[in-house]
Amino acid sequence: MTRPGDLLRLQAWFSPAFPVGAYAYSHGLEAAIEAGAVRDRHSLADWTEWLLLRGTGQVDGVFLAAAHRSAPDTVRGAALAEEARAWTGTAERAQESELQGEAFLTTLRAAWPHPALDALSGCLRDRPPLAVAAGFATSVHGINLKPALACYLHAFAAMILSAGVRLVPLGQTDGQRITSDLEQAILHAADRAEAVSLEELGTAAPAAEIFSIHHETQYSRIFRS
Repeated sequence: MTRPGDLLRLQAWFSPAFPVGAYAYSHGLEAAIEAGAVRDRHSLADWTEWLLLRGTGQVDGVFLAAAHRSAPDTVRGAALAEEARAWTGTAERAQESELQGEAFLTTLRAAWPHPALDALSGCLRDRPPLAVAAGFATSVHGINLKPALACYLHAFAAMILSAGVRLVPLGQTDGQRITSDLEQAILHAADRAEAVSLEELGTAAPAAEIFSIHHETQYSRIFRS
């Protein structure tokens, strides 16, 4: 069961208002829109669903689940942070994940403190990827894995859709239509992430990595990734 207090924490931690700076990133979408690969509501929905099921969403979900299971072992959590960092395909994606992860962990230590979070911070050699920080934190605060995965992946999709609504551009209602259409994909991605081990993990979204690389040298851009 998910307790009401857990739902409140998940809503707060994965809200657009949580101070990790998610609004500043497009996950390479800005370059995809400039190239015409994403140009309307349907192509934005397809792009986001593919990332959830075959791209970064799948990778993040599996690492979140692994970090959740590792807690409160801070040595294992720190090792997972190193491994997750190696799965980041581009410099901008690394910046996106690690700066958000650092902000997430710092904010939780200040507002929702827990000794294991302080211990994890002391074990880390570098900034933690967001998925690892989120998985470890939800576990030590007693939040079940399934709702943590669903809320994290919903926030991941919402970050991309928010950028797409501004860049394509689309109306806010179209953005919410896509959010509604992606509900089953988010739940499926959460189920897959819970079931897949790190040894079985793989991706099939090379276009997203290519556009992320292109974004690093894009002449005119709004987002950091």
